[in-house]
Amino acid sequence: MTKTPDTLRSARWFAPDDLRSFGHRSRMMQLGYAEEDFMGKPIIGVLNTWSEINSCHGHFPERAKEVKRGVLQAGGFPVEMPVLSVDEQFTKPTSMIYRNMLAMETEEVIRSHPFDGVVLMGGCDKTTPALIMGALSAGVPFIYMPAGPMLRGNYAGRVLGSGSDAWKYWDERRAGNISDAEWRGVQGGIARSHGVCMTMGTASTMTAIADSLGLTLPGASSIPAVDSNHSRMASGSGRRIVDMVWEDLTPDRIVTPAAVRNAAIVAMATGCSTNAVVHLIAMARRAGVDLTLDDLDALGRTTPLLANIRPSGSDYLMEDFYYAGGLLAMMKQIADRLDLSCITAAGTTVGENIADAQVYNDDVIRPLSNPVYAEGSLAVLRGNLCPDGAVIKPAACDPRFHTHEGPALVFDSYVQMKKAVDDENLDVTPDHVMVLRNAGPLGGPGFPEWGMLPIPKALIRQGHRDMLRISDARMSGTSYGACVLHVAPEAFIGGPLALLKTGDTVRLDLAARRLDMLVSEAELEARRAAWTPPAPRYQRGWGYMFSKHVGQADTGCDFDYLTRAHGPAAGEPDIF
Repeated sequence: MTKTPDTLRSARWFAPDDLRSFGHRSRMMQLGYAEEDFMGKPIIGVLNTWSEINSCHGHFPERAKEVKRGVLQAGGFPVEMPVLSVDEQFTKPTSMIYRNMLAMETEEVIRSHPFDGVVLMGGCDKTTPALIMGALSAGVPFIYMPAGPMLRGNYAGRVLGSGSDAWKYWDERRAGNISDAEWRGVQGGIARSHGVCMTMGTASTMTAIADSLGLTLPGASSIPAVDSNHSRMASGSGRRIVDMVWEDLTPDRIVTPAAVRNAAIVAMATGCSTNAVVHLIAMARRAGVDLTLDDLDALGRTTPLLANIRPSGSDYLMEDFYYAGGLLAMMKQIADRLDLSCITAAGTTVGENIADAQVYNDDVIRPLSNPVYAEGSLAVLRGNLCPDGAVIKPAACDPRFHTHEGPALVFDSYVQMKKAVDDENLDVTPDHVMVLRNAGPLGGPGFPEWGMLPIPKALIRQGHRDMLRISDARMSGTSYGACVLHVAPEAFIGGPLALLKTGDTVRLDLAARRLDMLVSEAELEARRAAWTPPAPRYQRGWGYMFSKHVGQADTGCDFDYLTRAHGPAAGEPDIF
């Protein structure tokens, strides 16, 4: 079905000869527009997550102009609309607590305004899943415009990766191996331009997922933020959304079970962030696709890691990935594993999009015969510590921890843990298993990125840089190490992690996908009976609403009343 001017959604606001539509038209004229500017044309919402404190989106004022230029070129009428800027760098306790807020705002802004289609402008970690979740629920045609990665970091002739190298240099500073001047030099050189982290962190993971789902212009996720190709992509996104409206190319035609499976495979092959698990499950469920942890683990077992990008890779960053051929070239390497018939926002199929893609550096984008890691980026564990699952990134940790048994060192709060790790006399060995609990969706609160627990200074001074760590928190996608995350159910609601004690033996068996505490069931029952629920974190505001409705990590942490497919087809009112 194709749209005509009188069947546009915006026509319900402006076309009728009645008092209410008179008011809509007169207020548009108040803004300085004539009827011919907006009547009978696709009205395109440009949802912009820019703010002055969001460095990932610092270029968005200019990109918004370019998007709107493209909309006008294609005969549409652009309306820029600010929505919540969920910045990763400054939001406490964590930006994750506001992902669902932005998703709700996105859905409600689209639903309540006369938009025939929307361009979603995002990139910083939570903005991609939030915008897409909301737009999927709203159901109108949309295209995603990713912020793009920043330039490579640089200090003293060394290439720096955002996040990943900050952790490494911080350990060296704690060990006394670098000076304050060197530390400040790294600080000034690690983030040199607008754009998201240039490692394969959560931001680039999620924009690659959006791209492989078919929600961007093909290959848009790989373009560096400050490359002139990014400006052209922004205008191209504006032009394309107008055509999508006329074609009635709605998201339910794009985000299908096959497209979700494609995205999961691509995520594994890129060395994705562990956060991909939470966000992809939430996005899929908004589209009515029941994606599970077990589905992701099964794909992870059979999908090799091909993108040699830090932190899972050793040498390269997103800028290198783009010039090596980008996401389309990597997808072509695994074409036989993808459903090439899936339709994309471009109006073309995945197969058509990757047909002419080429790899220009096969050390950056590896062939199947020479992967960075034989299996995918993530593995899902289960056991008596995590009956509903936990996640580990095997390629980013020392292989000696893939099978490990050692005594637990348990911390009940981040503050307690932070104080202990800086104690040079802490009674800890490299075989200990560090545990931080009460840091999940409800306990954090908000599921903060605390899961890459700092190596105790006592071990740092001995030259150790990794150890097995377990938490019901998340970790930054730029992080690395032997970290087991997203333990579910979380300790704060009485999950088994709440019953673990310092000194208990913990066993990880990656090959068997097991994580267990070697404690008898009788003893665990006694501890469970003695456990007392902690006081709620919030008594008012968004936090209170969040705590009443948020799901656990294994279900994507969406709100219980938002997880089903929405939109007019699901019985939701489109307008009142």
